[in-house]
Amino acid sequence: MAGLAVSASPAPAPASFRPAAAASRFGPCAQVAGPAANFRTRVCGLRCLIAAKLKFRKALKRHGWQLRRNLEVRANDKVPDWLEATPLTENIMSRDVQLAYDSGGETSNTCPDTLDSSVIEQSSMHHKLNPSETHPPVLKEDPVLFDDPPESAAPLCIAVIGATGELAKNKVFPALFALYYSGFLPQNVGIFGYSRKTLTDEDLRSMIEANLTCRVDHHENCDEKLNEFLKRTYYIDAGYDNKDGMVKLNSKMSQIEGNCAANRIFYLAVPQEALLDVALSLADSAQTMQGWNRIIIEKPFGFTGLSSHRVTQSLLSRFEEEQIYRIDHLLGKDLIENLTVLRFSNLVFEPLWSRTYIRNVQVIFSEETAAEIQGRYFGNYGIIRDIVHSHILQTIALFAMEPPVSLDGEDIRDEKVKVLRSIRQVNLEDVVLGQLKDTSVKVDRYTKSLTPTYFAAAMYIDNSRWDGVPFLIKTGIGLMENRAEIRIQFRHVPGNIYRERFGHDIDLDTNELILRDQPEEAILLKVNNKVPGLGLQLDASELNLLYRDRYNVELPDLYEHLLLDVLDGDSHLFMRSDEVAAAWNVLTPLIHEIDQNRIAPELYEAGGRGPVNAYYLAAKHGIVKIVSPDCTTRGSGGGEMHVTPKFTWQGI
Repeated sequence: MAGLAVSASPAPAPASFRPAAAASRFGPCAQVAGPAANFRTRVCGLRCLIAAKLKFRKALKRHGWQLRRNLEVRANDKVPDWLEATPLTENIMSRDVQLAYDSGGETSNTCPDTLDSSVIEQSSMHHKLNPSETHPPVLKEDPVLFDDPPESAAPLCIAVIGATGELAKNKVFPALFALYYSGFLPQNVGIFGYSRKTLTDEDLRSMIEANLTCRVDHHENCDEKLNEFLKRTYYIDAGYDNKDGMVKLNSKMSQIEGNCAANRIFYLAVPQEALLDVALSLADSAQTMQGWNRIIIEKPFGFTGLSSHRVTQSLLSRFEEEQIYRIDHLLGKDLIENLTVLRFSNLVFEPLWSRTYIRNVQVIFSEETAAEIQGRYFGNYGIIRDIVHSHILQTIALFAMEPPVSLDGEDIRDEKVKVLRSIRQVNLEDVVLGQLKDTSVKVDRYTKSLTPTYFAAAMYIDNSRWDGVPFLIKTGIGLMENRAEIRIQFRHVPGNIYRERFGHDIDLDTNELILRDQPEEAILLKVNNKVPGLGLQLDASELNLLYRDRYNVELPDLYEHLLLDVLDGDSHLFMRSDEVAAAWNVLTPLIHEIDQNRIAPELYEAGGRGPVNAYYLAAKHGIVKIVSPDCTTRGSGGGEMHVTPKFTWQGI
């Protein structure tokens, strides 16, 4: 979604003018021109603005709810003041608009790169205007007006490396089709599958089609769009040498692109051990020389801090930092985007976002049991490397960062890395490891590995804003439900005059803000209020915003969100090299201590709440309160005895 906006002050007569519409997404071939050739002597910027407006109306009819939402937020669909400055500009605009409508609203390629200054001077003298009045402000790129790529957009090629894998089949290709259907990909896009299997174009298309569906709100012309998408899909047999395979990929892409400058995206859906071979071969043989190249790398980003550093150095030897997008699909959740929106756009929250008012923060992410999930943990990677290093630490960084200079990706990443560097070294005493009991036929599999599938820890950020505030993280698989939420618990009111009016301990009745993505998207605020009726008794209630009740829209898949960000060059949800290193600096000493001491994780049953020791850890840092030391003892199969303490829950 790229478009045009107007700068605040008039610009001097330009020697040349190239509209930047959709440039960041579709590159140097993208141009927006005036609506008619016979107005070449008019100011180019004015005609380009009109063309942009017409293109915007066309896009609005196609998928208007997204555009209207953007305009409501940014209020950018207004006629600039300079258009109403003189009768001349009013007349020009009315004539151009009428002509554009008469010609069907299509733009042409007639906007000249340069304007003859003598023609401008004569026009100014004829209308008795100063030369500066004939030049509207320079049109700048803005991601609101265009939601429909210009027909003259640069060709875009997207290669999925590892196209026959489960990730590509179930996530990447469906996300690309959804973006194509919604008009976020240019019409001249080419989709390439790259793998070592011997397949044809038709084989790849059949494989992709088996996993593609139209979204609930996008049924119109679904079959037609699906056929168009599949026709633009091609297969490259990589063979057993990636260098030769990338040469073939480059040759096929060049055929599709023609002679025009083009852009390329490479999604590396490959195992970590194959990453460097693929990436370096790609860098040498498959990059375009006439546009931008971007590569997407899947987590985990290294096995240790040292191995991650080596991978990073190898990548940076062939790619620039801005070309590399390290993707973690969990960061595509609306919960993550809402962190900054809720804080920085609401005055009621921003002043409270510090140690002065916040008592603790809990970041909770759990998944139900699945065989494919267990596999990647019992394969020695574990939940610390897979979930904590990227998703959990990135969530904390976005939550705790200082206000960035702007919403630019680099400005946000500058602030995130400061938080990561401020995280105190985690003590082993503040960590709980758990492992899901394997109930499959191979009952002894978990006994041969100490790889954790559950991780809980209390972390602290040593800076002036968050000093002393515990950040409790809890993440695991095989638990009772899929759950993703952030709970912010505020301090209690000092000297509360209503202390005696609560029916129970007032320390448990502090205000709490809950940002929830699963099981049901919601924003909840816990407040204290009077119980209706005679007398004065207080109780805690929740003010809730349930997304399903407020917004009647279907949320896009996480991969759709992040792939569109890559297309737009928006990097704020992707880890930069220094962020990766800072996150490893937090976790490497802890992982080393766990491995050196061979810490055995606590076993827990599938479908439960996780290890019991996680409750004691929370209590240690004042997040839950144990009402009674009494414990109930119960037996389980095999004669094992488990002790379950009685807790009063405070935010968990």
